[in-house]
This record gives sequence, C-alpha cells and structure tokens, in this order.
Amino acid sequence: QVQLVESGGGSVQAGGSLRLSCVASGYTASSTCMAWFRQAPGKEREGVAALNTGGSSATYADSVKGRFTISRDNAKNTLYLQMISLKPEDTAMYYCAAGFGPCNVAVAHYNYWGQGTQVTVSS
Repeated sequence: QVQLVESGGGSVQAGGSLRLSCVASGYTASSTCMAWFRQAPGKEREGVAALNTGGSSATYADSVKGRFTISRDNAKNTLYLQMISLKPEDTAMYYCAAGFGPCNVAVAHYNYWGQGTQVTVSS
C-alpha cells in the first residue's frame, strides 16, 4: 500500500523559513518523479516544485523560484522542500505527490498523493 506522509508545516511570520518532509512507503520512491503542490482555500491546487528520480533536475513555479528548494534522499525514501523568505501568499496546505509520468508541476501527472501539511505565514 503506497503512502506519502508529509510533515514540517506550521505557522511562521513573513520572512521566516520552514522545511517540509515527505516520507514514502509501499513502493520504491526512487522510481518516481516527486513533487510538491499547494492549495489555498478557494483556489485550485497548484504545482510548487518537481524533482526527477535521480534528483538532478528540478522544476519550480515562478512564484517560488529563488526561495524554495526541492531535494530528495532516495536512500530514505524522503522528499524535502526547504522554504525561505516566506510570504503570506505562501499560506496553503502543502501536498507531496509521486508519479510515473513527465516530471513537471502538472497535477494530472501524479499517481500518489499525501494528506497534506498546513503552512501559515502571517504578515
């Protein structure tokens, strides 16, 4: 049974930092592209960052470039998202996803999803 479990969310002030983690189980995480998505209340889910199987090629949404860094440790079946210089508009539920399709930030390309971890940034 495939599971993705996110952690690391919380409440921070603008300018602060958080590091999200996602632990995968039930399959070999190194075989999939992995990504982070987020969804704010009343808005569609949007892609934040994606990382290929080997961790050598990352894609970022324009809104987070230069502030967020996606990484993975395949030995630990774990995906990370380091977030710095957080802004109130980064407030959302953040989801980890894994997929066998093209490695980008399109929701449709992902087969497995976590339950999410909440990030709240106050001004």
